[in-house]
Amino acid sequence: MVDCSTPWEVLRLVIALSSPSASTTKPSASPIELMAAQIDCEVLTLPTGTRVYSRGSTADSIYAVRRGIVELLGDTGERLCYRPGELFSYQDIVWREGTYRTEAVARTPVELLRLDRLRFLNLLHNHPTLAVLLIGQQHDRLREQRTSGTCCY
Repeated sequence: MVDCSTPWEVLRLVIALSSPSASTTKPSASPIELMAAQIDCEVLTLPTGTRVYSRGSTADSIYAVRRGIVELLGDTGERLCYRPGELFSYQDIVWREGTYRTEAVARTPVELLRLDRLRFLNLLHNHPTLAVLLIGQQHDRLREQRTSGTCCY
């Protein structure tokens, strides 16, 4: 019998069941691969220092880093960096009041994927395990921050 008494145990079970070793089917695509496969996904190439979006602007898209580093600057001074393979701004378009709560700046030359809010929500509907992958990504980020005692760079 499997212990599912906490949300973390349920998450571990879902991840274990969706892992390639748990089935004989083809492994699921990564979040960035799922985004790139969408017909309306835009590819942005931006130089260092370019603002991706501003705090307070309408949260209408999700972004994924394909190459480079993007730094998110919070209103109280917190800083988070996102690296290749990571998605950002999904919290703002799913759980927030419709505006970006941070400012996103390219810290190196970047290549980003941008998908509008409705397309992302449709993607989540069609690929429910994407939510689990994003939760796992956030968990890894929080674990790294806790271990280092600093922001994620």
